[in-house]
Amino acid sequence: MAQYIERYQRRRLITSYFSVVLSISLVLFLMGILGLLVFNAKKLADHFKEQITLTIFLKDDAKEIEVNQLQKSFALADYVKSARYIPKEEAAEEYSEDIGENFVEFLGFNPLKNAIDLNLQADFVSPVQIEEIANTISTKTYVDEVSYDKPLIELLNSNVSRLSLWILVASAIFTLISVLLINSSIRLSIYSKRFIIKTMQMVGATKKFIRKPFIVTNVKLGMLGALLALIALSVTLFYLDQSFPELQLFDDAIPLLVLFAAIFGLGIAISYISTHYATQRFLNLRTDRLY
Repeated sequence: MAQYIERYQRRRLITSYFSVVLSISLVLFLMGILGLLVFNAKKLADHFKEQITLTIFLKDDAKEIEVNQLQKSFALADYVKSARYIPKEEAAEEYSEDIGENFVEFLGFNPLKNAIDLNLQADFVSPVQIEEIANTISTKTYVDEVSYDKPLIELLNSNVSRLSLWILVASAIFTLISVLLINSSIRLSIYSKRFIIKTMQMVGATKKFIRKPFIVTNVKLGMLGALLALIALSVTLFYLDQSFPELQLFDDAIPLLVLFAAIFGLGIAISYISTHYATQRFLNLRTDRLY
């Protein structure tokens, strides 16, 4: 019978520890994801900005030397990220694949024009700057038209700052929720040992002596939970870097090290503070209130 009770208590203890570690690791992992969003908000915004294409349609009588000079000027321009020349024959093939029909054979001629697709540097993707760039390019005599999605650029620029603000707000709210969740898990774990705490106090143990083993145990659990969260975060970060190499997530090592250190430190700090106040609560509680 005694062995059965001992095994039962050991299972309860392991289950309690497991729940604390799991809750800490899950909460810290989600906080790490939010931290990555905060640190890489500008990179994400720049990535989307640099996907916007400025298309330059050339006149049919444009000379090859003029087109080459234009491409060379784009290669030297500080506002250009990439430039791609698209002959009208290639454009016709792509368009025919999109609509599933050879429109050139149907019309008897190719109505499309030779074009250059420009992707701009993110710092130059704003309604005013793009309009200035488009107007400058349009002044060239061999340029027929400069086309870009003006409403999309205005929408993107207006939403980038708003998105960054909401990410910060969400991070602050989630940090508070995380502290409360971890605190609740630790308090529940200590609640099951409230009678042991009170018994030790009644036989003359000091509050510091009683608190110490609980703090040491829960800080170790906090460190374990933080390590599990960091492992999961590293795997997620590696997967994102493989899927979106253009974001260059590993290029800035210092912010990542700061984030990882903050998550690990937060796991220890929350565990320590929560355990301290949870044990203090039961130490100050009257015996008849334990029930």
